[in-house]
Amino acid sequence: MNRKQLIILIVVCAVVGLAGLTLTRRNSSTWKSSAQTMGQKLLKDFPLNDVATISVKQTGGELNLVRTDAGWQVKERSNYPANFAQISELLKKLADLKVIQIEEVGPSQQGRLALLEPGKATSDTGTLVTFLDKSGKELTRLVLGKKHVRKASEAPQSPFGGEEGFPDGRYVLAGNAGSSVALISDPLSNLEPKADQWMNKDFFKVEKIKSVALDGGSTNTVWKVARETEAGDWKWLDAKGEEKLDPAKASAFNYALNAPTFTDIITNSVSGTNAVSKVSIETFDGFAYALDVTKLPGDENYQLTVKVSANLAKTRTPGKDEKKEDAEKLDKEFKDKLAKQEEKLKTEQAFASWKYVVAKYTVDPLLKERKDFLADKKEEGKSPADDAGIPGLPGGLPGGLPLK
Repeated sequence: MNRKQLIILIVVCAVVGLAGLTLTRRNSSTWKSSAQTMGQKLLKDFPLNDVATISVKQTGGELNLVRTDAGWQVKERSNYPANFAQISELLKKLADLKVIQIEEVGPSQQGRLALLEPGKATSDTGTLVTFLDKSGKELTRLVLGKKHVRKASEAPQSPFGGEEGFPDGRYVLAGNAGSSVALISDPLSNLEPKADQWMNKDFFKVEKIKSVALDGGSTNTVWKVARETEAGDWKWLDAKGEEKLDPAKASAFNYALNAPTFTDIITNSVSGTNAVSKVSIETFDGFAYALDVTKLPGDENYQLTVKVSANLAKTRTPGKDEKKEDAEKLDKEFKDKLAKQEEKLKTEQAFASWKYVVAKYTVDPLLKERKDFLADKKEEGKSPADDAGIPGLPGGLPGGLPLK
């Protein structure tokens, strides 16, 4: 090796060494930053009790949850009541969120983590979550970027993982963080501008049904059934000729609308275009439900409106030879029951203001035709033994063998 080659080798080694030292210091600086910030809260001093509006924006979608004197409401659903428990859980979670790691990512590179604000960019945007107080002043904001995915090979095999792994965190820009991107251990998957997922899904509940009537607009869809006691059999109130109600088929009325649900509400003028079926239900507790049901065009869902009224007994009729101590106990039970019924009535009457989208299975048992509840007729001139194949009787031996 001559002198010139030796000098070149020394220069190359120096350059490589300097690059390695720079990279080591950079990594060291990053990990020191991570060590210093690990465990710190993402939102320091987050005033969750002052939050009056939660705005969630993505490119092409927006959600606004607003707190009013009447409670939390979903603006995009005509101010329908929001799920308070869900919102409360979110605010508490955000107040306690811890940082796993902090990385310095310049504005030009933040798009790679989907951390650009919607409205300020057309691609590589994230989810902008803004928190406002009752005066409209911004308290803080978050930009939720890409989810951090843990590879399935790094964890015990799970049916939820798959080969590509599963989300176990998310990259976030908190407040006016500038280039400081935080990694948190919660993917915050439910923070999306999907209004139907933030509504209060509590609904009316029909109990102890006494009678059901349907007026579907045609001869086949007009009928009325009732029973005398809660454990009694259902009977036609408008029987035609000798038709008989099948107790097994009518048993579906026992639990009709016992736990109905809805998927969304209709906020525009577009609604069901088919004929309206009117369902009337009375209960042994004095409640009356008037439902208008219409099939929505293009799918299996129905539009439903409900009006609730009640004729509640305000006083108790004492029993014969009732003792004083028994009367006091029974009076208290009656009073408590009446209070619950009045509260139920108040709650359920509020549902009359909306048009609900319900699944077919919710209302289908109440929209059947009259013939669907009739007892099956036996074939005339045929005995049960004909189908049994009993020897010595018409029908022959089992298996179709001829009689000898």
